[in-house]
Amino acid sequence: MLEARAHHQLKHLLRQEGGGDWPHHLTLCRLVGRSLRRADHTLIRLAAGSDPNWLVGLMVPLAMGEVSVALVATEAMRRRLLQVELPRLRAAGLALSCWEGEKAPEQARLWLLSHEGLLRAWQSGELGARQLVFPEAELVQSRLREALEINLESSHWEQLRRCLPAADSSLLALHERLSRRILSQPATPSNQVAVAPEDEAPLRQLLRLLGPLPDPWPAWMAADDRHWTSWATVDRRQLQWRLHRQPLEPLEVAAGLLDGRGTVVVGLLGKETGLPGITPKVVVDLAEPPLADPLPLYVPWRQPLPNSPHYSDHLLDHSRRLVLAQTGLSIVLVEDASLRLTLASGLAAEFGSRVVHQNTAPASNGVICCSWGWWLDHQNRLPLPCQVIVGPLPISSLEEPLTAARVANLRQQGRDWFRELLLPEAVLQLQRASASLRRATGRLALLDGRVRSRSWGQQVLTSLEPWVELSRLLPT
Repeated sequence: MLEARAHHQLKHLLRQEGGGDWPHHLTLCRLVGRSLRRADHTLIRLAAGSDPNWLVGLMVPLAMGEVSVALVATEAMRRRLLQVELPRLRAAGLALSCWEGEKAPEQARLWLLSHEGLLRAWQSGELGARQLVFPEAELVQSRLREALEINLESSHWEQLRRCLPAADSSLLALHERLSRRILSQPATPSNQVAVAPEDEAPLRQLLRLLGPLPDPWPAWMAADDRHWTSWATVDRRQLQWRLHRQPLEPLEVAAGLLDGRGTVVVGLLGKETGLPGITPKVVVDLAEPPLADPLPLYVPWRQPLPNSPHYSDHLLDHSRRLVLAQTGLSIVLVEDASLRLTLASGLAAEFGSRVVHQNTAPASNGVICCSWGWWLDHQNRLPLPCQVIVGPLPISSLEEPLTAARVANLRQQGRDWFRELLLPEAVLQLQRASASLRRATGRLALLDGRVRSRSWGQQVLTSLEPWVELSRLLPT
């Protein structure tokens, strides 16, 4: 069987390389081999901070199997596969043909696709009966949602009016009506304004009566209100806006993508975390072994809440104390741009050029003030930090139209939208952001008063186990 052959080959490869630090190589290899052989749906959840060398356990059964596979990866994962994992297989005598681009022959064993490329290949029929492999489960939802996004710009409205000259005045009036509705809303930090279905309804009714529509209008018409949501990004200086439409659950919208084809999903997901649209037959958690050195965790009692008027001063004071006398890299995570820049200015007044804002070339004892998204995208390009300082937890705001729509969808079903959606997503981001501290024996500081004062704070602390509390700060 494929599982046994891949197990033997991987064991030989690891022995040649001196053994792997990650303890689940062989288990992962057999699970992937089993899924490829049976062509079923398998979800494998890894612990946050797992050694990236786990990818070899995924690639060996792909190289030894006889099935054609489409591997869907981000640009960072694609570089890792092409520059590290495939040469690693070739050195072990495993030749795996790898294709990229819009098309690949049926006999190609591995077709490397982006999330956008996957949807194009599926819609055009080029995907065929290939099995799918997603090595970044934590990004599947967000990347597919972005790939399915429909954007309407000013040029699309002008093109629509040129194609339908008989409806020119009606289209112009509807555009002006939408403009007044969007530009009359108060400004937000994200410059996003939710667009309700009733605001779009007159335009939809008109376009249903007209002839063929130019792209991307047919896709916009096909995106029904029940599974999609719309919002506009506003440029108030130029009084212009751009309409966006995204699905709430992309795998449910792309019905048929996974039907009748084997799918392996591997990634850094929390326990009991699933993916809407995937009903796996096999679900396995590959956790890290018990760590000898628990994560040092600093969570003071009686901290102010993020909406307190004193919170900015509290964050600056504790960040200053945490950075003091540190000889390694410090990361300060604050999502709100205004609060982050204020904090960076305050720290720079104390520590000078050591403090930078979202810069990938810090000093050896530097301090990087950055957003959560920036850190998650760039942490692999930076030295291991000696500490990560977390301001407000990354709980999505209901002022974001997409988040508000997803919450409203859960509310309609009578579900606990905070504990089922917002909190798990925040915990997963926290785990990913602090994962490098496990390898660097660094410390984590949570400067959000809700961790101690809210009932769900214990769930946040449990997700970080094992950890040891730092009751006071001592210089290193």
